[in-house]
Amino acid sequence: MSLNPATEVTYRHRLALEHLERAERLYSLGDWVGAVSACQLSVESFAKAVIAAFEVPTWSHDPSNQLHGLLRRLPAHSVDDVKKLADLAREMAPEHGRSSYGEPSAAILPSDIYREDHASDSLERARKARKTIDEVLRQLNIRV
Repeated sequence: MSLNPATEVTYRHRLALEHLERAERLYSLGDWVGAVSACQLSVESFAKAVIAAFEVPTWSHDPSNQLHGLLRRLPAHSVDDVKKLADLAREMAPEHGRSSYGEPSAAILPSDIYREDHASDSLERARKARKTIDEVLRQLNIRV
């Protein structure tokens, strides 16, 4: 696969925004599972936007390790923000499987797990990821 970093960063950022917008709509409809799922994908995509500026993002739903691997390549003033983004991605990663499958070993459906407070917390994390990525891209002088 050939990677055009500028195109890939823009694509990942747009994808993350689309997921965040979907999460906002689903939250307003009371679809807690859908909101959490869309928030997880948003945070994941925001993290992968940073990664794409340097290398091809993996297919993992938890890009935190790949972000941590980039820290030495980042300007010093961006490191703390990227660490925050990595933390958000790591925290949200388990929600991908849980919002899709629940907890099969215990026969628990996603709708049995998630309530409004989960969705609200996930939205807060996705919004924080958006704010963080916008700052990181500004620091890296990358326009999307």
